[in-house]
Amino acid sequence: MASDSTFDVVSKVDKQEISNALNQAQKEIAQRYDFKGVGAEVDFSGESILMKAASEERVKAVLDVFQSKLVKRGISLKSLEAGEPYASGKEYRMEATIKEGIDQPTAKKITKLIRDEGPKSVKAAIQGDELRVSSKSRDDLQATMAMLKDFEDADLQFINFR
Repeated sequence: MASDSTFDVVSKVDKQEISNALNQAQKEIAQRYDFKGVGAEVDFSGESILMKAASEERVKAVLDVFQSKLVKRGISLKSLEAGEPYASGKEYRMEATIKEGIDQPTAKKITKLIRDEGPKSVKAAIQGDELRVSSKSRDDLQATMAMLKDFEDADLQFINFR
């Protein structure tokens, strides 16, 4: 085999699935008895998801409902970054964001992991918010994919395997 085989490591989420999970969470919160009268809401505002309720415990319960809907829609919780509840007037709020793309520190961690623990013939290069992994051996690339499946800092997908 004369040329290198490659694949890209990316971290992407389906926006439509997030929207569906958000709509399901809104319906469940509107119908559940334990959320009656506490002003519980979950809304998508710009780039973040805003959760509101009358107490800190209820805001955390709203987050739990939203997380369960994300899992049912096949979205990893590694891509959800939730903040801490904070008081805002008479209600408590919590903001969460959906992480997309691989940021520089995480990309450097992944390349270091590949360099230290992966097969010696495998090379990784950071390209914007994704990584290009290349090697002459397709078996080494598949071993690298198996090693990266257990990476705990981000939800990774592998595309363009050729």
